[in-house]
Amino acid sequence: MIESVSYSAAEANLFAILEPSARVFRMRHIMFILLVILVHTVSAQRQKEWPAAIKGSEKVVYKTIGEVKLHLHIFHPSKQKNNAAAIVFFFGGGWKGGTPVQFEQQCRYFASRGMVAITAEYRIRNLHGTLATACVEDGKSAIRWIRSHAGKLGVNPDRIAAGGGSAGGHVAACSGVVKGFEAKAEKTKISSVPNAMILYNPACVLAPIPSHKDYLNEANIAGLRERMGVALERLSPWHNVEKGAPPSLVLHGESDSTVPFWTSKVFVEKMQKMSNQAELAAYPGEGHGFFNFGRKENKMFVATMRRTDEFLAKLGWLKGKPTVDRFIASLPKGR
Repeated sequence: MIESVSYSAAEANLFAILEPSARVFRMRHIMFILLVILVHTVSAQRQKEWPAAIKGSEKVVYKTIGEVKLHLHIFHPSKQKNNAAAIVFFFGGGWKGGTPVQFEQQCRYFASRGMVAITAEYRIRNLHGTLATACVEDGKSAIRWIRSHAGKLGVNPDRIAAGGGSAGGHVAACSGVVKGFEAKAEKTKISSVPNAMILYNPACVLAPIPSHKDYLNEANIAGLRERMGVALERLSPWHNVEKGAPPSLVLHGESDSTVPFWTSKVFVEKMQKMSNQAELAAYPGEGHGFFNFGRKENKMFVATMRRTDEFLAKLGWLKGKPTVDRFIASLPKGR
């Protein structure tokens, strides 16, 4: 809101006789303020509110912060067995935007394979004015809620995977390797650490590392620090990898210009160096967000779902061969 400004008669006369350059300066200052307000307004309008519901899913509140209620959209298998494996996805959007709808079809696919598949809401800047610290805290809260309600959900509490893309991949990775950032009111005796991580072009290196000391310039570091809210190393998964991290699959396009491919490569290498099970699936020529449903006739959606399915089968969480081709064929035309 811009407050109106009134001038006395003397002030009005003074403004009228100002040198032209002074009047131009004042007008430019006013125009600058209006431009800033316009940019913020447009940015807010671009971030749509999250859906009231996602068809076919159960919507539950897993966390309340003041007036904000965060939900999980849960897809149950049509013939669910007790102690099913579960996977929770976190959407991308640079910690400031995005929607849980991003992983709807991944959830539908894994539910068709017998898993309890979930796409989670978490606080973002454009809707809640929060920093990445809140994103990570909410991710951990979601995993803890799922584990604490495992019996009701029919989920094996020791088979909960965290997945996500880009900033959501960062949230998932942090849940597995970064300590702290737990919600104070929660029962931390129930672990918020997932039993596996599925990361699609994740942001895993948020600060310079020995092999890439010039990775980020001062402007990049300042911008990231402003989004993170803490020292970058504290929320950089690479900098926090230790022995005992969950088994991980990282899927990344080699032509990604948003999150460089090499960042996933060094993350996986460090995981392996620390004796953790970690695999890297590289996709030549693919850019950022290549795995999303609806792109390139779903070729990469199919490829990444198949690879993820095979990884979970290797862990013993799924049986049989991937059925993603059949899943795609079963979708209504135009989806």
